[in-house]
Amino acid sequence: MPLPEDALGGVRVVIFETRRADELTTMLERHGATVMRAPALREASLPRSPAALELARRLEAGEVDVVILLTGVGTRALAAAVADVCPDFTALLARTRIVARGPKPLAALRELKVTGAAPVPDPFTWREVLATVDTLRLAPGGRVAVQEYGIPNPALLAGLADRGLDVLRVPVYRWALPEDAAPLEQASAALCRGDADVAVFTNAVQVEHLFRLAAEPAALAAALPRAVVASIGPVCSEALEAHGVTPDLEAVPPKMGPLVALLAARGPALVAAKRG
Repeated sequence: MPLPEDALGGVRVVIFETRRADELTTMLERHGATVMRAPALREASLPRSPAALELARRLEAGEVDVVILLTGVGTRALAAAVADVCPDFTALLARTRIVARGPKPLAALRELKVTGAAPVPDPFTWREVLATVDTLRLAPGGRVAVQEYGIPNPALLAGLADRGLDVLRVPVYRWALPEDAAPLEQASAALCRGDADVAVFTNAVQVEHLFRLAAEPAALAAALPRAVVASIGPVCSEALEAHGVTPDLEAVPPKMGPLVALLAARGPALVAAKRG
């Protein structure tokens, strides 16, 4: 049954998206929502990473058993970061076993003409990454390189260490706080006051930055459940749960369109229940 165009009429929604903020705002406003935008991050390149250069050296020496690629942007950035000092990097990568977390690193590998990666199944969390690594039956002491994607994933790193694997962390870009942090600080205050009905998170780092800039993180953690908390997928939900916040809605598949559709379908009743 089609949803009414004003399914979210009168609903105040705060979003933390940056790159696709216009698109997300348009989709929400199409359903009648009032949108407050609070960009939570910006992408910032790291200086030349010693770890990336070490990865290239160890690949050339045949000293890496598996490379885990966690993001498409990170995969491309890694190749670009070492291109001038290791022009054969993609060839070295192609002869190494690769675990790719989801479709985006797989797409980046296709662009690099690298095939044969082991795909991590949906929902693409660290648990599925570890399960995919387990299928490779690495011996203890095997070396695994992990392309990081803005913030380290302690659960993934701990799981690899628990398996007796030697982990080489390879950060190639990071998520920085927005240059203008005022909208994010204002969104935190609005959530604490109860001036937002829905909080939409489309990236796990948005959660970290929101709590980092909150005047009182404990008050924010207590206030968020009074709003409807919508998460784009399991990775984002894990970040919320680490701060004691259980999402009310989680998109399946983890994409923006399904998230907005889910919010339009179920959000009004959830908002009404929380207001009550």
